Amino acid sequence: MGFMLSKTMEQNLQKQQEFMLHNTRLQLERQLLMQNQMRERQMAMQVAWSREFLKYFGSFFGLTTLGLTIGAVRKRKAALLAPVVPLSFILAYQVDAAYGSLVHRMREEAESIMASESERLALPQGMPTFESIEKSRRAKAHLTSLLEK
Repeated sequence: MGFMLSKTMEQNLQKQQEFMLHNTRLQLERQLLMQNQMRERQMAMQVAWSREFLKYFGSFFGLTTLGLTIGAVRKRKAALLAPVVPLSFILAYQVDAAYGSLVHRMREEAESIMASESERLALPQGMPTFESIEKSRRAKAHLTSLLEK
């Protein structure tokens, strides 16, 4: 009788552990999906910002180029067109960021760095551990309690 009860309890414990493992995996999958959605939203905001900035900078570039060209023709000084050169590089970068393949090239370069230069990505003092986080939390809690006194 005791053996049967023990076996049933062991089976229940096994089922409970499997259930907990399943729930943990499900929670981790949800967290990963949430983090990825947040990353995608941030990237979309960056691209949208680039496109919005491009509208303003494109207008500025166009008006500046037009004004400098008119001034260069009227005064017969080609040197007045010199500012157009660096401004055109900035415009080209903004167009690439907003509508071009800059994001794809950056991703490829990041993957290359992760594959061949991973030592550059190491955190100072290594990866945070539970102990280091708890130590920091306790120190802050201790400071807070001292300040309240």
